[in-house]
Amino acid sequence: MTQTAISFDGTSISFETCGHGETAILFVHGWLGNRHWWDHQKDAFSQKYQIVQMDLAGHGESSLRKVPSVKAYAEDIKAVVEKLGLKKVILVGHSMSGSNVIEAYGLIQAQIPMVILVDTLLDLDQLPSLNEAAPFFDGMKNDYKATIEIGFAQFVFAKTSPKAVVERIVREVSSTNPSAAIAKLEPFYTTDIREACSRIKAPVRSINADLFQTNAAANKKYFADFDYEIIHGVGHYPMLEAPTEFNKALDRILISL
Repeated sequence: MTQTAISFDGTSISFETCGHGETAILFVHGWLGNRHWWDHQKDAFSQKYQIVQMDLAGHGESSLRKVPSVKAYAEDIKAVVEKLGLKKVILVGHSMSGSNVIEAYGLIQAQIPMVILVDTLLDLDQLPSLNEAAPFFDGMKNDYKATIEIGFAQFVFAKTSPKAVVERIVREVSSTNPSAAIAKLEPFYTTDIREACSRIKAPVRSINADLFQTNAAANKKYFADFDYEIIHGVGHYPMLEAPTEFNKALDRILISL
């Protein structure tokens, strides 16, 4: 059943929860996603953990925020945690929500024993910049649908990515209002998250695709405790593309905690 939390600025944040356990896992989707991107994980882990799946502001069933930001998204996460009264919650953030869960840690760190990043922040020495992403943003402004269906799809998926997942993501992303889509993504490219990374005391683990290289040495300069696993032969959405392998990797990480 869908529930609602109210973020710091009055924005309505939708989420759902299931399962049982002393520890909760809060899954936060990436750009233009929604809480259902984590349904495979809900089914796999709800016997041992309380599972929380949320829609960030402007995504899924949550209300739209006029000015998105990493700090505002972090407040959305905090609002859900406080609404449920969670005392021990592992934050899982995919893609642009890597930055969002890092920022959220600073707001609720007493409740966070671990942060898990999914195919994001692969090299903190070389954060993606708005200048580097300018061709993509320009393409979205000029012809949004074509840019998503061709350029975006070629960039974020592997040749072996399941066709059904590719079609689903392209359909969901390309159906969004272009101006709103751009506004929701820009904060990821304009926010230097490294200082916040350096303040994290909890273990940080990553589950990444092999589409791009993970620079563990760079990330260990910022995170006090960092390690990662790789899912081979998938693109930017490993939890959807290879849910069995992803869930095994996630289980290993949770057991280590």
